[in-house]
Amino acid sequence: MPREPIFSGNGEERQRDAALRPKWLREVIGQKAVMQRLQIAVNAAKKLKEPLSHILFDGPPGLGKTTFATVLPHELGTTIQMTSGPALAKPADLLPFLTNLEEGSVLFIDEIHRMPRVVEEFIYPAMEDFRIDIVLGEGINARTISMNLKHFTLIGATTRSGMLSGPMRDRFKMHEHLDFYSVEELAQIIRVNARKLDTEITDEAAQELARRSRGTPRVANSRLYWVRNYATSEADGKITLDIARAALEMAEVDVEGLDKQDRRYLETLVGVFVGGPTGGEAIAATMNIAADTLSDEIEPYLLREQFIIRTPRGRVATPKAFELLGKEPPKPDKGDPNLFE
Repeated sequence: MPREPIFSGNGEERQRDAALRPKWLREVIGQKAVMQRLQIAVNAAKKLKEPLSHILFDGPPGLGKTTFATVLPHELGTTIQMTSGPALAKPADLLPFLTNLEEGSVLFIDEIHRMPRVVEEFIYPAMEDFRIDIVLGEGINARTISMNLKHFTLIGATTRSGMLSGPMRDRFKMHEHLDFYSVEELAQIIRVNARKLDTEITDEAAQELARRSRGTPRVANSRLYWVRNYATSEADGKITLDIARAALEMAEVDVEGLDKQDRRYLETLVGVFVGGPTGGEAIAATMNIAADTLSDEIEPYLLREQFIIRTPRGRVATPKAFELLGKEPPKPDKGDPNLFE
């Protein structure tokens, strides 16, 4: 029997996500092409009795990078250690993880693009030759000790693969990009997770939650938890379409999946800047929000759903955004240069 993977790290959100997370590749919903390639890699590793090749997962937050990273060691019957790029400030921070690895085990580094360059260079020989070089002392008295490691698999997850250096990316034998999920896939995930939570949900309610979950399983799970709490508090615990709509309305999540901050962004762009074009820094200052929060958490979905566009002159609200806010788009000024030139 395969051993249960061992997870390092804690936190209520991690435990909650782990409760709903699939344990086997066959239980994963969506990302079919990625899943098929990973299944082939797992089957080959078992038959060859070799560690899995190093794998890099990239894509927006909440699409299942950590899920795949935890499923793979379960498939292989091995252990997993988990850390993150920001937690590895210096090479010494990586040593406990590397020295405690077992033969064939998995080291998972989330947000791997945020590792400092000195740590990145330290891990190169570990990935290629399964050894590390430790420098003791300083100056002319310094000496280097080479330590052999057990053969392991490094799995990296990143939301910004372009920030990884070329040498780092090239050391991953597999590079998988995760895409957003369809409404049908999210509805299936919601129904499966509702059963895990011993919560009854109708198909119509699952579809409604899926439509408002921004194509992201993590958002769908958050919506499900909130609607489950609402149904338990205000009704008999069963999630119906009416209950789902009432709960999401109370959470200020509209039919397009936009929350309060998304609508505030559009209201600022349309109301203050007359639809743009304007820069992200100006919008962030007006909303009193950090520019990074704006670009990383709010704008990606608005761009994907075509509520806004980015032009050389700044952000511009589309007619879809004006329609959502119940306002008429301004008439184009023939004297203005084309925004898209």
